[in-house]
Amino acid sequence: MAWVLLLSPAAAAADHGGTSHSDGSIGVIVDYGSRVGKEEKVAMELAIDDFYKKTNQRLVLHSRDSQGDPLRARLSAMDLIEKQQVQAIVGLHTWEEVSLVAEVGGQARIPILSLADSTPKWATDRWPFLVQASPSRYLQMNAVAAIVGSWQWRWITVIYEDTDSAATDIIPCLVDALKQVGSEIGYLLALPPFTVNSSSPLSGELEGLKGRQSRVFVLHSSLSMAAHLFETANELGMMEEGYVWIITDRTTNLIHSMNSATISSMQGILGVRSYFSQSGPRFQGFYLRFREKFHSLYPKEDNHEPGIFALQAYDAVWSVALAMETAPSSKKGLIQPFLERIAISDFHGLNSRIQFNRRSLAPQRIFQIINVIGKSYRELGFWFEGSGFSKTTNEKSTYSRQLQVLGQVLWPGGPWSVPRGWSLPTSQKPLRIGVPQHGTFKQFVNVTYDGSHYSVTGFSIEVFNATLEHLKYHLTYELIPYSGNFDSLVEQVHLKEFDAVVGDISIISKRWEHADFTHPYSEPGLVMIVPVETESRPWLFIKPFTKAMWVLTGVITIYSGCVVWLIERNHTSAFEGSILSQTATLLCMSFTTLFSLHGEKLHSNLSRLSMVVWLFVALVITQSYTANLSTLLTVQQLKPSVKSLKDNNFVVGCSFRSFIPKYLEEVLGIDPKNMKDIRSFEEYPQAFRRGEIAATFMESLYAEVFLAQYCKGFVTVGPTFRVGGLGFVFPKGSTILPDISEAVVKLYEKGEIMYLRNKLVHSQKCLEVEAEDDHSISPDSLWVLFLATGATSTVSLAIYVAGQMQHFQDFMLENIGIWRLISAAMRSWMHHHAQRTQFSGGDLKRTSSLVELGTYRGSHGNV
Repeated sequence: MAWVLLLSPAAAAADHGGTSHSDGSIGVIVDYGSRVGKEEKVAMELAIDDFYKKTNQRLVLHSRDSQGDPLRARLSAMDLIEKQQVQAIVGLHTWEEVSLVAEVGGQARIPILSLADSTPKWATDRWPFLVQASPSRYLQMNAVAAIVGSWQWRWITVIYEDTDSAATDIIPCLVDALKQVGSEIGYLLALPPFTVNSSSPLSGELEGLKGRQSRVFVLHSSLSMAAHLFETANELGMMEEGYVWIITDRTTNLIHSMNSATISSMQGILGVRSYFSQSGPRFQGFYLRFREKFHSLYPKEDNHEPGIFALQAYDAVWSVALAMETAPSSKKGLIQPFLERIAISDFHGLNSRIQFNRRSLAPQRIFQIINVIGKSYRELGFWFEGSGFSKTTNEKSTYSRQLQVLGQVLWPGGPWSVPRGWSLPTSQKPLRIGVPQHGTFKQFVNVTYDGSHYSVTGFSIEVFNATLEHLKYHLTYELIPYSGNFDSLVEQVHLKEFDAVVGDISIISKRWEHADFTHPYSEPGLVMIVPVETESRPWLFIKPFTKAMWVLTGVITIYSGCVVWLIERNHTSAFEGSILSQTATLLCMSFTTLFSLHGEKLHSNLSRLSMVVWLFVALVITQSYTANLSTLLTVQQLKPSVKSLKDNNFVVGCSFRSFIPKYLEEVLGIDPKNMKDIRSFEEYPQAFRRGEIAATFMESLYAEVFLAQYCKGFVTVGPTFRVGGLGFVFPKGSTILPDISEAVVKLYEKGEIMYLRNKLVHSQKCLEVEAEDDHSISPDSLWVLFLATGATSTVSLAIYVAGQMQHFQDFMLENIGIWRLISAAMRSWMHHHAQRTQFSGGDLKRTSSLVELGTYRGSHGNV
């Protein structure tokens, strides 16, 4: 369908065969069936009429209906150029139409003025006859991001109509803008372009979005698609409390044309709309004439007010008309100057100042923020590029980066309270979080496996869980053990094997190359631990020997003394006297043997043998005691330092899985040969006791836990080296990281970190392992000597006892008669005593006994 419009009376006369002629012809390609096409067509006709009234020049509009089909638009352009010989073409609402028609215009050297809302910046470079007559609206994505950032919603779901311009330009702009406010697109839903006969299964697509966590949706689509989508969203309950909907100007620029039924389905949404001033007599005159003409042409439309598309079409036609005012009308050789005249246009249009830069208008920099309420909408205020939100547009306006300055917002479902922007997901994929499987300190991350699944516990996990409780959204995750070292674990985030890493990960510069760290949940610091005690040691003299050694020495000393006493008691006058006196002499002789020899006082060779062996053992014991005590006194006076470690080539213990070995080598200058790898928490005190290491280096929190469990014998010495600190790891540029860091800071402020830290430290049971026992001499070192002296004394005692037993047997044989007489007397007395109590005839018994006794005496003589 082709329409030829002669807007001025003179032009109309010429069209009907009068003698007057037109001064120029302009081609128009719009979609007659769309609201945008209707507004643009009416506005262009008014522009031609106003231009004739002002300049008395007659211009003709040749209009074609594209019906929203890019191919049809291309054919229409070819028809206008070849048959109507138009000097310029104005219109084209989509980028797809622009790209095809610009190619035709370039070949015919005809200027093409595009009214598409999104044209790539490179388009005018590719097609030299293309003029972008509508301002770019990419900056509106900064306004959308500012709305999102005002309430710190982190994950956004974007729904867009899948056109080339949206996918290649609008979405990337939104991604960049969201990054500036610390948010990101969690999910992208592309919908096929909407048509009248479209039966897109929106219910299935939207149902899938309900299962995800984000409840903040940004919609960038045509008006028809938006109306269809919100109708479906209402049916699915996605316009209820807790949801947030933000729509771009592709929809809001036409919100004035919606009927009450459609707009009521959009209750509570926020919209970004291109701003244009509606003040001034020129606009008011245009406004009245537009309403009248639009109503006469399209009486079925519910609203007859002009929008931004009408104003842009009006100004575009004026740009062409002003360029035609002095340009030749039919000399093709002068077409290039005509294009230049369009490009240098500079006048005040209905919408804004019309001034091209490289054949493109300046981007739209002011947008209006609206809130749909009931069957209409409320204008909250404005957003200015580079300034922020403001309630007015005058020079005295005040600006804010927070939309709250514009007043209260009504959200979907009717509440005035701000939605949190997320809900517990039912289908969202959890974050894959790596944890160290073989850490040195199991108190921080402890991974166990029960045969079916891994269980991860520890201080770091408790801190992470406490951190998540302070987030403004729910974070689902799964912990995955990783067996490599810490540097490799952090690198897995960069390689996208993990979405984050949680554990006792030290914050060092090398790891920043691969990932970002949260605020540390433990203060940085590297300290040195050594097995040294305070200088006040009144009982140091007992430390050369262990308790067992002291007891064994005392027992063997007393035992040896008892053997000598028993052998020498009949030959030495010193051993005579009361029991107390002999005991004192025995003990004195036993212990003075440690310092002097009593060989000249001993009479028995057995006692001399025992004493010689014991004297040798005593000599070894006293010398060992003296040497060990000297060592302890010397060690106690040492002032451990990094310098003394290096000067004496002492071995230092540390975990080779951490950053510490490299720090000790590169910063403190300790030779790697003097480092020992400690793989577990329990190996540290064992290495100290065995003398394998002289010191160890740990981070401050590790040291605090270590000293809490091994509470005696170890101390931190020297300065604290400000390095390290524990943090959680996230990918570079992660939008979650600022929230996690903020939550960690809140843990500090609320004292939760201190509570968890105290819980960790106090849960360590003090094992009371003293590192100085490494220097104490135990019986294990001298058991052979103790066995020798004990055996010698025992053999001497056995020989002595055997000799005494022989003397006893001889004595008993020599006096056997006496013993028999005593035995008979005792039997007689006991028998007589028993009989006297039973009957009187006991005398006979007693006489018989006496006769027997006399007979015995007669045979043996008097005793």
